[in-house]
Amino acid sequence: MTSTGPSGQQAPEEQPAQEQPPPAPTAVERANRMSAANMLRSLAPLVLICLLAVGWIAFRQSGADPVREIDPGSTVQLAAARADYEVQAPTGLPGGYRPTSARTDAGDAVEGAPVTLEVGYVTPSEEYARFLTTDDPRADELTALLDDARDDGSVDVGGGTWSRLTSARGETLLTREDGGVTTVVTGSADDDELETVAASIAPVVVR
Repeated sequence: MTSTGPSGQQAPEEQPAQEQPPPAPTAVERANRMSAANMLRSLAPLVLICLLAVGWIAFRQSGADPVREIDPGSTVQLAAARADYEVQAPTGLPGGYRPTSARTDAGDAVEGAPVTLEVGYVTPSEEYARFLTTDDPRADELTALLDDARDDGSVDVGGGTWSRLTSARGETLLTREDGGVTTVVTGSADDDELETVAASIAPVVVR
């Protein structure tokens, strides 16, 4: 709505204020911005070097030996103390045979119950060898090894005769039975390494 002045003329309408453009950055502000950009550009090579160093360290660590060696002695002693038969196990294996697993059910066995002992090794060729002994002919570990295995003759190891079988996976099994106790040496290792394990088997001295 407009108002009328003394002369009868209408007063002009007020014009809305126009927004003023922001002031141009000063020379100091421009210098500061350029300094920050230069700093980022100078840091970029350093950051890249750090990333490469971290990547190289991770790469070197990934090549570390993944084998975790254990001492099977306590497990072997437990089986020997609880079993009703003379437990035998690999003893004095040459260097390069590293025990990586040991298991027995002797801890839960009542007096007179069957006892099974297993020890696993990484061989010098970085393959796997498995030793098993048990007086339970129906032990799951034993039947799983012998099922579907085919007879492949016999072999003399350490002055004793072992039956040689070949599993469904093509792995060699060396087995022998004595007084109701079955012993098996098998794994992905070649025959020479498996026979080395078999030849080292000796009675365990209970301590």
